[in-house]
Amino acid sequence: MSLNGIMMQYFEWYLEDDGKLWNKLKDDANHLKELGITAIWIPPCMKATSTNDTGYGIYDLYDLGEFDQKGSIRTKYGTKEELLEAINVLHDNNIKVYADIVLNHKAAADETQRFMAVEVDPMDRNKEVSEPYEIEGWTKFNFEGRNNKYSDFKWSWEHFNGTDYNQETEKSAIYLILGENKDWAQDVAEEFGNYDYLMFTNIDYKHPDVYKSTMDWMIWFINETKVDGIRIDAIKHINDWFIKDLVLKTKEKFGEDFYSVGEYWSVDMPTIENYLREVDYQLDVFDVPLHFKFHAASYDASNFDMGQLFNDTIVSKYPLNAVTFVENHDSQPNQSLESYVKQWFKPLAYAAILLRKDGYPCIFYGDYYGTLGDNQIKPMADILDKLMGLRQNHAYGRQDDYLDHKHVIGWVRLGDKEHPKGCVVIMTSTEAGEKTMNVGEMHKGEIWIDALGHTDAEVEIDENGNGIFLVNDGSVSVYICRD
Repeated sequence: MSLNGIMMQYFEWYLEDDGKLWNKLKDDANHLKELGITAIWIPPCMKATSTNDTGYGIYDLYDLGEFDQKGSIRTKYGTKEELLEAINVLHDNNIKVYADIVLNHKAAADETQRFMAVEVDPMDRNKEVSEPYEIEGWTKFNFEGRNNKYSDFKWSWEHFNGTDYNQETEKSAIYLILGENKDWAQDVAEEFGNYDYLMFTNIDYKHPDVYKSTMDWMIWFINETKVDGIRIDAIKHINDWFIKDLVLKTKEKFGEDFYSVGEYWSVDMPTIENYLREVDYQLDVFDVPLHFKFHAASYDASNFDMGQLFNDTIVSKYPLNAVTFVENHDSQPNQSLESYVKQWFKPLAYAAILLRKDGYPCIFYGDYYGTLGDNQIKPMADILDKLMGLRQNHAYGRQDDYLDHKHVIGWVRLGDKEHPKGCVVIMTSTEAGEKTMNVGEMHKGEIWIDALGHTDAEVEIDENGNGIFLVNDGSVSVYICRD
């Protein structure tokens, strides 16, 4: 990650199924560079169940929009050729590309197979609720449209340990597939007793052929696309030792700078801490606990203690492993993990991830460009442009915190040799307020103003370096020296 780098998640759940995202991204590359974006997280670029699949119903990892499979050549976002063009143009603009990879399950199998299975309790997957019996499941993947190009590996029932549908009886349930060395993975989240199974046909990484074929694919994919990193979906449902091996092998092959971040959706810090230990801190994780604090503050501002905003978050305890974010495709309205941060609070939340010393901030496409679908998110490019500009030019050096009030909090960035100007951030979740903060004696006599334009206050810095900084109701202000 570059100094004061910014990641942008360049998609939202309800993008149109028009195959135009890769071209839009290519055309947007220079603009993104000017904003200070240093890395783009792209959606899953592999063939999924259909073109209207956001990409998480993965069918063929080797089909990047190249073969006529599942009703089209392109994916929801475009063709392989367009994808590679977009990546090249982003690289020309010094923007890294992180690919979203889905390794927990496969979907839209080509044929059914018969095998033994047992139904388990959806609320406790360790509890069997039927006798073992033979079912007919969608587990055979032939990839005939690809015709063995790149790989001749075919997936079969023995490569999975769970599925959710018996074609013979048309019954939906969670089925544990039975066979030699078959069980749920034991090194996964403990929700629902065991959270190995999430959806579709669940991949079994204990099978040596599965382990090898996935590692082979990973090397092929990075060589083929020249991506600079990966975002691994649903890691709490995958063996932690496999994720660690995958990350270590990519670093060994492509260098220590090859980037990995995982999605572990949990607000429980001890659980996340244990996971980071198990994977030897080899990858970053999204700061879900901080996201939920933003969510809570936006819904119950009067009772939420802003002074505790950063307590028990990944960024406060493991700053080198934290990707901070406000919103994503899962948390947006009407999605599976809906935990939408109300619009009024988003400028505060984005200031909290963009203008602080720690964490790797991630901007959500839907917050910048707006979203489609019901309960649309309104675009807030104007405020995000200003905050990203402040991150580029002012948010450097030592950070002094003033997190000593339930509602009105602030911090000072003192700048460094290359960026000596610094800035002062003040925000309130309720009524207007003020805070005396110190910017250093070297600034005495200067007039500081709100770069966001939310207040018209002119703050004079006294001989000790102190200023009294103001903020309006439910707002954030960022003060810099008036030139």
